[in-house]
Amino acid sequence: MYTEPTEASALRRRLGRWYAREGRRLPWRTTRDPYAILVSEVMLQQTQVGRVLPAYRAFLERFPTLRALSRATLADVLRAWSGLGYNRRARDLHRIARARGASLPRDVASLDRLPGVGAYTAGAVACFAYGTRVAFADTNIRRVLGRIVLGRVATEREAIAIDAALMPRDAARWHHALMDLGATTCVSRAPRCDACPVADSCRGRGRAVAATPRRQTPFAASDRRVRGRIVVLLRDHDTMTEAALRRELGDERVPRLVRALASEGLVRRQGRRVMLPEI
Repeated sequence: MYTEPTEASALRRRLGRWYAREGRRLPWRTTRDPYAILVSEVMLQQTQVGRVLPAYRAFLERFPTLRALSRATLADVLRAWSGLGYNRRARDLHRIARARGASLPRDVASLDRLPGVGAYTAGAVACFAYGTRVAFADTNIRRVLGRIVLGRVATEREAIAIDAALMPRDAARWHHALMDLGATTCVSRAPRCDACPVADSCRGRGRAVAATPRRQTPFAASDRRVRGRIVVLLRDHDTMTEAALRRELGDERVPRLVRALASEGLVRRQGRRVMLPEI
């Protein structure tokens, strides 16, 4: 498991050289602002980089600081979030801003307790903003470290243990390199082993097997799509009756989903009318 110092050093060196040539140049990698990094990590939780890039820039232009976000209404935040989906992420960022005011905590444990953050995002913010040497693993890190060391995709626990054992002093650069290798080369299906800088010492080379994807409800028919359309309609019309929403969307699920959105604080009901929460 790359326990020999020379083997671990060679792996780090090869990966570092590859990253210097091939690493993605992303705007959140040019800042150490904890708030900007948190915004990027929350946006990236369930959205591809290509969609996040314009949304990230627009969101920070609208809410450049945690304090600015805390002063905004949730309705304004949801309007700025439009197009990214998973609106609970916007709500959680707003709750963090309201709870923290001007600054974010520095330690992983405190970051982990923030709404909607979790272990990975806490580790990423601590590492990329504060330079903390902390092990963490997203899907790409699990795949890259697992294939190299175990010959298969690692579990989260396995990947964190491997990460902790191999991590160099510059933890931010190391994690960025692992993520980029997983996103561009050591991909889930048909990994490009011929282009991998560590292929000759990878136990998974030539036999990487992608996990069988779970069958999912088509997005066009999903509750998530209808929830998102409800929020978009309220953004565009300010307020609508539940009956009007149901007619507009032509979907019998609207009453149930409006109740769910209201219970999560993403919409507000006033009599028969539904609106975004102006709080």
